[in-house]
Parts: sequence; C-alpha cells; structure tokens
Amino acid sequence: MQRIRLCYTKRGRLRFTSHRDFQRAFERALRRAEVPMAYSAGFTPHPKVSYANAAPTGTGSEAEYLEIALTEHRDPGALRVLLDESLPSGLDITDAVEARTPGLADRLTASVWELRLDGVPLEEAEKAVVAFLAAETVEVRRKTKNGMRTFDARGAVAALDAARPQADRPVDGPCAILRLVVRHATPAVRPDDVLSGLRAVADLAPPVPAAVTRLAQGLFDEESGTVTDPLAPDREAAPAVPSTAAGTASATAPEGPAA
Repeated sequence: MQRIRLCYTKRGRLRFTSHRDFQRAFERALRRAEVPMAYSAGFTPHPKVSYANAAPTGTGSEAEYLEIALTEHRDPGALRVLLDESLPSGLDITDAVEARTPGLADRLTASVWELRLDGVPLEEAEKAVVAFLAAETVEVRRKTKNGMRTFDARGAVAALDAARPQADRPVDGPCAILRLVVRHATPAVRPDDVLSGLRAVADLAPPVPAAVTRLAQGLFDEESGTVTDPLAPDREAAPAVPSTAAGTASATAPEGPAA
C-alpha cells in the first residue's frame, strides 16, 4: 500500500464549503481521476482518506492537508495534476509527496492566519494589538456543542502584528491586515476568538466581517517563531535519484593502450 500526502486550498467562494462538502467533492475527484484507492473493511467500505485539522467553514486557506492510501503505486506529481483537474477551481491541489515518515498530524502544531479588517484604520488595529499582547490572559466566550464556554485566547497566540494591505490589493477606505500565528491548543483558539479578544481588551469592532485566510500550518519552531512545511520531512526522506552521468562517462570513455 502506498500513502500520498496532499496539500490543497480553499479559495474565493469555495471558502464557504463545509468540510463535509469538500469530502464529497474530493471523493468524486478520486473516482473521476480513477485513483486506485484502498478501502476500509466492513459492510460500508470507504476510501482510506485521513483529513488533518480542517479550517472552519467560511475561512480561506492555502494550506490544508490530507493523506490517501493507494493499492497501486502512482507518481505523486502526476496524481496531483489529475486530482487538481478533477476538482472545481478554488479547491486546488498544490503539492503531493509520498508519505515516508510517520505522524503528519503531529507536525501540524500551529497555523499562520491573515485577517483583513476592512473599515479599520491601521493605527486603531496597532493599538488593539499592543493591548492584546500586553495582557497575560484574554478571556473570550464561544458557543460550542456543549453550550457556552469561556477560555483564554491569549496563551495560544505566538505572534500578532498589524500592517497595511499590499500595494497590489485594492482597498476602498481604511483597511488593516492582521497577521497571526496561533498554536494548536486545547481548546482550539480560532481567528474569530482572537477578534473577540481584541474587542474585549481594546473595543476593536470591524464594521464588516473579517476576511480570514490560513496562509500556512505546520510545526512551530519556538526558536525562530516560524511555522515549517509539514511535508518537508517526507521530501528529505525520499531516496536520492541515482546519477547516470558517471555511468555514461564510463561507458563512452576510450580504452587506454593495452598493457
């Protein structure tokens, strides 16, 4: 059995697809691309697909991950192209590697988020960020399936800063961009929880809902404060492609004079 790990996106209007919607679309893409999937046992076999830490409905993402199990060997690059062509635009397969190391989910320990706050001046966002980071704890409330829950939104935040939109991105009126690095903790702290915390400590209330996009997720490096590529260990573990240059040179080199 071969295992392939894929990175995919949720862009544009497709950010409103639920995780279940994506599962259905992806399974259709697997059938359309004639991928030789491995199936679970039992009365209702399902294709062996493992999803890891999916983004909430309504948020965009450039870094969603899953793993599939195949009954026949396939080239990851070719498989990526076939699946990408079989999915709607916006759900894009951007990377594929053969799984050569264990624990993909264990390497997803933090996420980098971008929050676009239309109608919020940069100076106001910067003041709110300073107040949030200066607080030891920032309690927020969120409704869960077990009712309202109160938890700390500050402890999971490894980094938070405010900036202006990039020059190539159109802006109509005031706009601030928040860049946020959040550790994956229990309970999970989401971007909207951080926005609730900014409202609690600095009365920051965007006039329109924030546009939220996950830019990356992976292993958090405490020393550098960066989030690393979770597929890098699989690439590094891949066997080196043997060079044929030496063999070709040996085969074509003229023989020396006979002894």
